[in-house]
Amino acid sequence: MSTAPDEASSPDRPAAGIRTMNSVLSTLRVFEEVAVRQPVGVSDLARATRIPKSSVQRCLVTLQQAGWLRVVDAEPVRWGVTMKVLALGLQGAGEQDLRVVAAPVVARLAAHTGETVFLGLRDGDEYIIVGREESRHMVRVHLDLGARLPLRATSGGVAMMARLDRAEVDELLAEELTEFADAPVQTNEELRQELTATATRGYAVNMSAWYRPHVASFGAAIVDRVGRPVGAVALSIPEMRYDSARQEELGRLTVAAADEISALISSA
Repeated sequence: MSTAPDEASSPDRPAAGIRTMNSVLSTLRVFEEVAVRQPVGVSDLARATRIPKSSVQRCLVTLQQAGWLRVVDAEPVRWGVTMKVLALGLQGAGEQDLRVVAAPVVARLAAHTGETVFLGLRDGDEYIIVGREESRHMVRVHLDLGARLPLRATSGGVAMMARLDRAEVDELLAEELTEFADAPVQTNEELRQELTATATRGYAVNMSAWYRPHVASFGAAIVDRVGRPVGAVALSIPEMRYDSARQEELGRLTVAAADEISALISSA
């Protein structure tokens, strides 16, 4: 009587294992290239990895389904990493994440200015507060950790948007926000002008704006080693205590803090 061959000894099994390993390695290679080149399309990824376009596309879909990648530009399709990657840490210092790396810098800026400093990350069209150092004053600006704000409504969010390319900004502004919490908001054209001004001076200024009236805020982007924004520092001051003559000084201090954090996560 014939018996089925032992699966463990089947000559096809080593080959199958090799194919599986190659598939995993290809997927990881594609992920690494997206992280470095984002936003990036299939053709560019295929050239960079020397993997066939059809295989690259399968890797992208797999990573998207797992929550690691997302489509950041629909026409033509380009890919980028998701908040999941950032949330697990930006390789700032070994296993430490951005919050741990940034904490001493954020605390120093708060101590130097006497005002509240927030650390935030981008998730799509939202700005998420992940770190905070409180002002020593009784009257202070407060936001809960984990709070989600419209990206365009915050100085930190605008600072990050000013570092994105035109296609990504266009995608973020595809649906114009005309009202928020019953308050009128700036038009897309007004926001584009603000993004240009922010890119020129190096920091965003949010002066008693539609989202947070009676608050003056300065935001500067934190970037990775290829210059892509991964977070932002925001210095927030109650309008009653803000001295407009200090705008350049406060903006420069905020930029210096963001630049220091950027250098820390890029050199680790």
